[in-house]
Amino acid sequence: MRYNERELLSLARQPAEKAAEIRMSVPKKGNVLKKRLVKLVVNFLFYFRTDEAEPIGALLLEHCKITKEEENVFSISFIEEPERKYCFECATEEQCQEWVEALKRASYEFLRRSLIFYRNEIQKMTGKDPLEQYGISEEARFQLGTHRQ
Repeated sequence: MRYNERELLSLARQPAEKAAEIRMSVPKKGNVLKKRLVKLVVNFLFYFRTDEAEPIGALLLEHCKITKEEENVFSISFIEEPERKYCFECATEEQCQEWVEALKRASYEFLRRSLIFYRNEIQKMTGKDPLEQYGISEEARFQLGTHRQ
């Protein structure tokens, strides 16, 4: 996926689907948990220092694994880079579960499966492919059993 810094900053300023101050550790910085403002916008997870307006990092939720680690802890790791693991510690078990569910729903893979499901449902009801009008109905990423390269 291509994006530039200005586009990413603009996206970070958009209203969040979910946001909270939680403790977080990043790879290569040890297992030190630091309080961060974490903000989910579409399929990006931005993280900020609690006193700054611009993000210090962003995770694209694509080809990643969201795992419930402990009672209040979850992690995000990347399938092609399993050593690149981000850990998050929530205040409560309920908050942790809410984050895990929200992140799974925001992943590219979930969004792709949802699009395919609704495309098929619309096609059953109307007899027409809703993507055909956009000229993208034959693209591999919108087909069952194929994966985006």
